[in-house]
Amino acid sequence: MKVLKFGGTSVGSAHTINQVISILEKKSDNEKVICVVSAVGGITDKLLNAGRLAQSKNKDYKEAFLAIQRSHLKLIDTLIPKKNKEVVKYVEDTLKELKDLLDGLFLINELSPKTTDKLLSFGELLSSYIITETMKSRSIYAERKNAQELIVTDSNFTKANVIFKDTNENIKTYFKSANQDITIIPGFVSRSQLGEITTLGRGGSDFTAAIIAAALKVIQLEIWTDVSGMFTANPKLVKHAYPIKQLSYQEAMELSHFGAKVLYPPTVQPALDLNIPIQIKNTLKPEETGTTISSEIELLTKSPVKGITNINNIALLTLQGSGMVGIPGFSKRLFETLAQEKINIIFITQASSEHSICFGIDISDADKAKVAIDTAFENEISLHKIDPILIEDGLSIIALIGDNMKNFQGISGKMFSTLGKNNINIRAIAQGASERNISAVINNNDVKKALNVLHERFFEVKTKQLNVFIVGIGNVGEKLIDQITQQHNFLKKKLKIDVRIAGMANSRKMIFNEDGINLNDWASQFHYAEKSSLQGFFNKVVDLNLRNSIFVDITADEGVSKWYDNYLKQSIAVVACNKIACSGTYDNYKKLQDLSLSYNTAFLYETNVGAGLPIINTLNNLVASGDKVTSIQAILSGSLNFVFNNFSDRTNFHDTVKRAQFEGYTEPDPRIDLSGIDVARKILILARENGGVMEIEDIDNKSFLTEANLNSKTVDDFYKTLKADEAHFQKLYASAKTKNCQLKYVAEYKNGKAKVGLREIPEGHPFYNLEGKDNIVMFYTERYPEQPLIVKGAGAGADVTASGLFADIIKIGNK
Repeated sequence: MKVLKFGGTSVGSAHTINQVISILEKKSDNEKVICVVSAVGGITDKLLNAGRLAQSKNKDYKEAFLAIQRSHLKLIDTLIPKKNKEVVKYVEDTLKELKDLLDGLFLINELSPKTTDKLLSFGELLSSYIITETMKSRSIYAERKNAQELIVTDSNFTKANVIFKDTNENIKTYFKSANQDITIIPGFVSRSQLGEITTLGRGGSDFTAAIIAAALKVIQLEIWTDVSGMFTANPKLVKHAYPIKQLSYQEAMELSHFGAKVLYPPTVQPALDLNIPIQIKNTLKPEETGTTISSEIELLTKSPVKGITNINNIALLTLQGSGMVGIPGFSKRLFETLAQEKINIIFITQASSEHSICFGIDISDADKAKVAIDTAFENEISLHKIDPILIEDGLSIIALIGDNMKNFQGISGKMFSTLGKNNINIRAIAQGASERNISAVINNNDVKKALNVLHERFFEVKTKQLNVFIVGIGNVGEKLIDQITQQHNFLKKKLKIDVRIAGMANSRKMIFNEDGINLNDWASQFHYAEKSSLQGFFNKVVDLNLRNSIFVDITADEGVSKWYDNYLKQSIAVVACNKIACSGTYDNYKKLQDLSLSYNTAFLYETNVGAGLPIINTLNNLVASGDKVTSIQAILSGSLNFVFNNFSDRTNFHDTVKRAQFEGYTEPDPRIDLSGIDVARKILILARENGGVMEIEDIDNKSFLTEANLNSKTVDDFYKTLKADEAHFQKLYASAKTKNCQLKYVAEYKNGKAKVGLREIPEGHPFYNLEGKDNIVMFYTERYPEQPLIVKGAGAGADVTASGLFADIIKIGNK
């Protein structure tokens, strides 16, 4: 004999009820089956709502009743389309009893626990009757047995305690003589020793099934629901969650207690006592394996964490004060006070200092708890020995569950470091000596992110998801999007990194998608986008609260750079090709470095100096390895190198600069490049990375431009002055040519000083043959005193700049 229980979603429609009947027919081919059913999906809540409306003198209870009536009569019409008059009459008579009860509630203006049990019992009684009659209409040998005639309880209404001696005797006696193939039993409902209608608490249908299974010592208890087992996390919040094949009884109880709604916690105990396996199955996908709960323990080589779960809407209460230290009895008085008020404690933690006791309860009980505790400790509070109870709301509990966690080192460390890296603040921590459960209290708003990052850490070690937010969708931005699109599958397969762009913005509009923007058609989405603002973009990134978030700045805008600190404080990594932040004031540069360390959040800006070249990374590696950089000589402007490599006595300077701008090698305002300020910023950043404390004013910048060039008010005016001053530039070229030298704009850092300027480079020098838009950096160090360490390659262009940004993103993913 087997016992099967079908939940509300499994009997929520004619379609699912037909599926239930199909499963029962197959199960009853070889053995007798007992089927426990819940109320039709959503009916319990509707019954309770109707009762509360009636109690509060709201005449809408009548419409609520009619909705309940329509739901059941529609089921009968669909399931038993012919010869259903007797069934309809029975249901209508039962519904009339319900209507009379609601009318009475309206008149007396009271809804007691006892009446609540009577009210809610209608759901299971109606569903079990309709299902039984449907099976009979199809010549299936089935009978209904009212659980109120089997399960005996005390009079603790709404959550009655089972009197197992009488209950077990009733169940054994009935099924000893029952001949039907299938017995349908309403779950949840019961009757007290005094004959009063009682219920077993929300989720009690599971408990009904477990009670019957234990009484009859069946070979297996099956719980059928709308999901394929107990999942590693809530699949509605964690898309990569998957069913757990096997759980111990203890693990199942922990998961169900901490929010896994698939199973009602008391269900496990009767099965555990008699070692009856519990199978969690999906009614709509009966072929799927589901979850088996038994005494078998998986090998220790398996993942130590079986599931991650949560309880929302928690209030954290703290009793504290110096008068508690060393004084026995405080805990006893506290918990006795809560017990007297029938307030369930979900979470407890106390430091060894004995200065405070912290505990979590349902938010609905918080005010009642505060009044009761403050009253109980009124004397101590008046004497200032303890403080009035403190309440923090808007919280949730998340928990790692697993029998084998105690056999693996570092589980707690991994949990809390993972949360910390994603800016998830932990308000309280609790772990039992069994080490089966590690719980933490966090903000409600962080639950989704917490579940996802922990699931990724403990169940998806093969793939790490990065959520990228880009500001600046110009030439470089488009190239970066193309590269991410092109390399997505490669990164996922080879590096186990899933890069998603969750937000983009240009100067006018911004778009977001927490599941990742469709990169095959991203441009068209801007047609329907919201207006862009730096504050709005930041707010949206924070509100989405996605794990492993990375903000990417692909602008040259000072305003954007001023937001870096805000992102870092939210533990959102920053990747920037905008060099304004790192070349601004030293105090700001230092502040960003400190924030990156304090919040354990990456701040990467490799493209500030050499586009895609690993210049900053090379310098940092030298310093980190203990080498000392004595001097740096470099050509750091791909734009200027391109200009002077293409300018000659056969061309003019104006046209050469125009060409460089057209091909994307200069900033939109080429004065930034030609004035030398861009190179000065780059050598300043390298000096700072080497430990130098410098400001931009400390850089000796010998400009090769004329006063007219430097004083031009607009880009157009600047180009006009270039034409007018052509003779000046030809003179510079001629001087270098007569000496068989090349014009190169060189940056140098030595002995704590830096300078930039146009130099005539002789033949044989490493800079002499530097072609096109290439950059070159020579690091002279104590380990490289004569032959420098050289980094050389393309230093400008959208493709290489985008690749540098992409490399920083991947670096964060690999961290």
